[in-house]
Amino acid sequence: MPTNQPTVQKRGFFSRMFGKKSTEPKSGNRRSFAGARPFGSLKSWQPQNWSADALARTDLDKLRARARSLARDNDYMRKFLQMVENNIVGREGFSLQMRVPMDTSDKPDTLANRAIETAFYRWTRRGVCDVTGTLSFADVQRLLLRSVARDGEALVRHIGGFDNGYGYAVQVLDIDRLDTDYNRPAQYGQNAVRMGVELNEYSRPVAYWLRTTHPGESHLTAQVGNLRERVPASEISHIYLRDRPEQRRGFPWVASAIIGLQNLGGYQEAAIIAARIGASKMGFFKQTEEADNFLPPIDGQEQDNGRGGVDLIDSAEPGTFHELPQGYDFTPFNPDYPHANYDAFVKASLRGIASGMGVAYHSLANDLEGVNFSSIRSGTLEERDAWMALQNWFTEAFLYDVFDRWIAAALLKGAIKTASGNALPAAKLDKFRNHQWQGRRWAWVDPLKDINAHKEAVALSVKSRRAIADELGVDFDDVVAQIEQENQLLAEKGISVQRPSETLTQENQDDE
Repeated sequence: MPTNQPTVQKRGFFSRMFGKKSTEPKSGNRRSFAGARPFGSLKSWQPQNWSADALARTDLDKLRARARSLARDNDYMRKFLQMVENNIVGREGFSLQMRVPMDTSDKPDTLANRAIETAFYRWTRRGVCDVTGTLSFADVQRLLLRSVARDGEALVRHIGGFDNGYGYAVQVLDIDRLDTDYNRPAQYGQNAVRMGVELNEYSRPVAYWLRTTHPGESHLTAQVGNLRERVPASEISHIYLRDRPEQRRGFPWVASAIIGLQNLGGYQEAAIIAARIGASKMGFFKQTEEADNFLPPIDGQEQDNGRGGVDLIDSAEPGTFHELPQGYDFTPFNPDYPHANYDAFVKASLRGIASGMGVAYHSLANDLEGVNFSSIRSGTLEERDAWMALQNWFTEAFLYDVFDRWIAAALLKGAIKTASGNALPAAKLDKFRNHQWQGRRWAWVDPLKDINAHKEAVALSVKSRRAIADELGVDFDDVVAQIEQENQLLAEKGISVQRPSETLTQENQDDE
């Protein structure tokens, strides 16, 4: 008789002992993250937890070579590097603003500030600050930022005692001189070397092992072998962004966008070639059944038509008509390009690439179509915050170090003099080190709204005029000094100038 009891399948001894058991936990007992399950669409995705140095040792040179190739041949990569230079360094580079106080009070030492800023400006001129005599300090900044964005890192060697009147200069080195393949463990009383960087027991760089010649120009020199020199870390600025702890080398900023840039470039090249072919209205000659079996195919070869002439048509002039050879038909070839979805596909690709580069799409693609004032302001504000964060990183990574070295060398040389001709004393080095760097700032299309907002903030005592000057990228002390000089000159000439507030009040009275 049938029963309602479920059928129970008994398992034998060997089945119980050696039979396969499911390793998949029951749906109600899963204790792992969904993103960590080794099945489904994630089964083929099995990344490894390599250290940053392990990744750099295997992939850094390849990434750098591909990023450099894109910098040479890809339009969007070149645009990105220009954006890095223009937005981080700007037209004139970072400006030095001295903050030296008086010995007896907290008031600024105007004479010392002006003397130091003037001397530093002279040092930054082309032919002085760089050992090659070909770069200004603004050029050095642009070159370093372009190198870091493209190559992932940059090297600067500080040369003390250089004969330029200040006793100090910088030397920009190609990062390829830092050998990625030179590694050794810490043993026999020697420090460990990781990809050319010598580290002490706390992983602090103590020296850099630099190739004496660039590895890419070995065919131009008679040097045999891979010679290196040990340069103390006190003479080197190794500039790169750190993504992970215990990271000794830097990766290109465009690493995640390399595949997208290369694929998009290949797609655009193929689309342009297809569009050229489509515009050319090409076609093929095809033999018909009436063709002479002994007549060879045309294949681009001239054929005698028996009347002493040639009926082959391999080109066409506008508005002309020709007669085909006997036994041949013409089949046109019309590829469907440019395709209607071309623009949409390129925009979608560039949005992802721009996100990988950390820039706004409309800036990278030069595309302002469909953008209104509010949306472009929102996107630009976020992008500018990122640029200012990179400005702060660059000042900490390089500029503060440069000034500390320069001020010490220049004071010892007696190269910093006041307007009276007296040199600033080297004994007050710590006092003369008080300074800050000001990066470039950006103006808006409608600055009147920002000026009115600043005015209201000052009236409410929630913002100072110095803070507004910093946001505009100018030195407040210089602005005050210029206004003072301007007012004195106008007073000497007997010219009276109304203030903007007075002008607005007069206009309101006239309206009433």
